[in-house]
Amino acid sequence: MKRYLKEFENLVSIMHRLRGKRGCMWDREQTHESLIKHLFLESEELKAAISKKDTENIQEELGDILLQVVFHAQMASETKAFDIADVIKTLNQKLIRRHPHIFSGHKVKNKEDIVQMWQKIKRQEKADKLKRDNKKR
Repeated sequence: MKRYLKEFENLVSIMHRLRGKRGCMWDREQTHESLIKHLFLESEELKAAISKKDTENIQEELGDILLQVVFHAQMASETKAFDIADVIKTLNQKLIRRHPHIFSGHKVKNKEDIVQMWQKIKRQEKADKLKRDNKKR
């Protein structure tokens, strides 16, 4: 198994344990809403590390942001809403969908074409989601 897969599985397992019955009181008390401030704080710390070109700190801050993602996914899995695999699958599908010039043979001339195509696909996704949401009502 690739090293990153082993480390990622370890991270997910640690987060599961932290949120478990015999885990950390603070971690168990957190909600999606209570963690919002931490996501913004970690993003600002990453921004500062990038500005300083401090690769060691960039690595640490990226880990802190990854923790936020895994934390939210763990909480969602506890209510059976979704889990980290769903988050990853959704991201994979989005990346493939928004890069047809790589995955579907769509031709582009330059970076501007890529950006325009990305925006067009994103707008279509939002319109499709709105239609789905309206049908659910």
